[in-house]
Amino acid sequence: MTSTLDRADVASGSQAPRRARSPRRGRLGAERRRAAYLMLAPSVLHLLWWIGLPVVATFVLAFTDYDVLAGTVEWVGLANFREIFADDSWNLSIWHTVVYTFFTVPVAMAVAVVIAVLLNRRLRARAWYRAAFFMPHITATVAIALVWMWMFEPNLGLFNLLLGKVGTNGPAWLSDPSWAMPAVILVSIWKGIGLKMLIYLAALQNIPSELYEAADIDGASDARRFFAITLPLLRPATFFVFVVSMIDAFQVFDQVYVLTPDGGPANSTTVMTYEIYRTAFREFHISTACAQSVVLFAFLLVMTVLGRRLTGRDDDAA
Repeated sequence: MTSTLDRADVASGSQAPRRARSPRRGRLGAERRRAAYLMLAPSVLHLLWWIGLPVVATFVLAFTDYDVLAGTVEWVGLANFREIFADDSWNLSIWHTVVYTFFTVPVAMAVAVVIAVLLNRRLRARAWYRAAFFMPHITATVAIALVWMWMFEPNLGLFNLLLGKVGTNGPAWLSDPSWAMPAVILVSIWKGIGLKMLIYLAALQNIPSELYEAADIDGASDARRFFAITLPLLRPATFFVFVVSMIDAFQVFDQVYVLTPDGGPANSTTVMTYEIYRTAFREFHISTACAQSVVLFAFLLVMTVLGRRLTGRDDDAA
């Protein structure tokens, strides 16, 4: 028999209390969380050991005088930073890195957007073209650099042979201080287009086709559609590509090391990462190299913030 209080609750429209969670369901949730933690543990330990610990050690050693041979550590404060900024080689490497990034990133991004738009259309053998443009990204940098070294060879290289056909004497690309950095930039642009193209292509396929159909009805030209629809909707992808490209450009090492050993002729291709490598593993000045790495990190942080503003990305962007 229903009590008076129960009838009052029903009359007032109050809901019955929720059914208590079964112990079995609680145990199952705990077991799943435990299994998730166990599966994540190897990756977390890997990140902490191989990334987290070296990053912390780099920031700490940047303010010390660490003698790797004697194993002694002495706190010196900002002395390492004053030393590197008084070094002409380091300042020159910063300038070379900025020049390399300035020409590599925007040119490669612009070319990648154009290629992605073209390959997003209905073309015969479209998949083959996409694979061909992406292939340099997954090819070993050393193998690519060796092929380009032959192409840049002054006497038998492809470029100078083609220039000779039109009556022009080509330069000694990798041996000339005026042409070594442009040669490295050309190789880097060619190698980096594939990944950027793939990201833009994925973003283009997410743009609603109804927008282009409405633009066709309004009689918009291809250029108008590109600048009014495509580019604005590619802003999130552009932000991502810009940040990844900036990080990759500031950390360039492989092609510089293979194409132009020892920083190129007259240090014409010495970049920040190569200077860090030379300071740490040739001169064994670990603390100075750590200070240089901190400066490189600061550059990347500033460029990421600038990229966020330049691409117009906000917190609500998709």
